[in-house]
Amino acid sequence: MKKKLLSIVTTICLGILLVACGGQSGDTDKVIKLGINGEVNQIWKSVQSRLADEGIDLQFVTFSDYNLPNQALADGEIDANSFQTIAFFEQFINDHNLDLTSIGYTVLAPMGIYSSKISDLNELPDDSTVLIPNDASNGGRALLLLQDAGLIKLADEVGITPTVKDIVENPKNLEVVELVAQQLPLSLADAEIAVINNGVAVQANLSPLNDSIYIENTESESVVNYYNIIAARTEDKDNPTLKRLVEVYQTEETKKAIEEEYKGASIPVFE
Repeated sequence: MKKKLLSIVTTICLGILLVACGGQSGDTDKVIKLGINGEVNQIWKSVQSRLADEGIDLQFVTFSDYNLPNQALADGEIDANSFQTIAFFEQFINDHNLDLTSIGYTVLAPMGIYSSKISDLNELPDDSTVLIPNDASNGGRALLLLQDAGLIKLADEVGITPTVKDIVENPKNLEVVELVAQQLPLSLADAEIAVINNGVAVQANLSPLNDSIYIENTESESVVNYYNIIAARTEDKDNPTLKRLVEVYQTEETKKAIEEEYKGASIPVFE
């Protein structure tokens, strides 16, 4: 009887051990929760389909606020994210002391100046209201674009994150107002011009190439700061499944999908 009982207990223990080991098998490693901002586009759907052919389940977690995806990544709620420029990423992780790492480039999405009231910056009246994003990296990028357009002059050596306080010349006496990036398209009617991120513009059915009245120079040396990236926790930077995510994204098939989706408004920045 004791031998029979011992045999039953041993069998149960082995069963529990096998289940536990099964739970730690490659199955769980084959799921990637990817944080993105806004709706899932055709580029990511294409990547998702190709990863599925390899047994990797790419699941999307959508956000509507630039401040959330990095914190969610640091907290382990997602495995990676793809929504931000290098400049935004570095500023955010420094400000919030997060241990995250860029694991691959995606696209360059030029920022543009938009208006529902004028069709050329030469028409911009004095004392106009100008809307820009209110976060440090995108707001700084917007101010640099306004300077490039000849509307303002910034102090020397302000780097890539100037603030409104760094404006040293403002010949048209423009009033620069900072808003949450996603609110900018909705507020176009309240200002003469707005500087809007590429992705936010596209989500609002604005074409960066056709609807902007001034667009970022993609040949500028500083534009590398605005390459978009895929980010992960630093401890996971060598995770083979996440590496495969980057590899499948950085292919000719993805380049074709980017061209079909954005018609040149977003530019691949990988070989």
